[in-house]
Amino acid sequence: MDRSITNACGRSFVTGERRRSLRLIGKWLRAGVLEAGTLRYPEAGTPQGGVISPLLANVYLHEALDEWFEDVVRPRLRGAATLVRFADDAVLVFAREEDARRVAAVLPKRLARYGLTLHPEKTRLVSFPQPRLPRRCMGRAGTFDFLGFTHYWSHSRRGYPIVKRHTAQDRMTRALRAIRRWCRAQRHLPIAAQHHALKRKLQGHDAYCGITGNAPALERYRYEVRRIWRKWLDRRSNRARMGWDRFRLVLAQYPLPSAVWCSRSIVSQRVPNSRSRMR
Repeated sequence: MDRSITNACGRSFVTGERRRSLRLIGKWLRAGVLEAGTLRYPEAGTPQGGVISPLLANVYLHEALDEWFEDVVRPRLRGAATLVRFADDAVLVFAREEDARRVAAVLPKRLARYGLTLHPEKTRLVSFPQPRLPRRCMGRAGTFDFLGFTHYWSHSRRGYPIVKRHTAQDRMTRALRAIRRWCRAQRHLPIAAQHHALKRKLQGHDAYCGITGNAPALERYRYEVRRIWRKWLDRRSNRARMGWDRFRLVLAQYPLPSAVWCSRSIVSQRVPNSRSRMR
């Protein structure tokens, strides 16, 4: 990310009192990055995981991608198209495959003008056609990951095709790995303290992943958390072993909260005069 281009995009996007945000962004970028005890002053990019990164991505990509897609790309397409972006993650949905391939060919050139490149492993064309008949072709269409969820076609209780989401495998793996590291490091804390911390972690997981249709993944996460917790409680001492019978007594006294999810679902609209959708 070229910071000179970033400043230019920011000045065109931020006006009036909002220029204060641009000044704060500039100070943040000039502050340097502390890594492994060494302070560096990089000339390009933002700190990985820094709180300034999503804000700067929105300012930067507003002109590089959003306005270009709305003003230049969409009027030249033969079918309907939609851009969904969160920070530097984006999904482009097209009603026609030829439109998707045309945009995929010019998108790298557009981003290169702003010093950006597409991730070679995360960028791909996916055939995502809506099944024509209820309960048919439900496993044949492609799937894609976006914001930690795998999107796929399924059916509603009445048999109508809908887009469902479940926790992506890589997100689940990272979450359980973090739980495993924490339980190992804190296994000698009192059980009440461990229970309180794990309860907060489960509530935080539900706050993001607790969406409609993701109940099996939430239950799987809880099962794995219980299994990991018992494993490291069992390793606290060679004499007082924590078998499953004893661990069930612990859970009876310190129960982990049940899965909680809210009704957040994708509104799927049928694109007129189209047979398939491409991402």
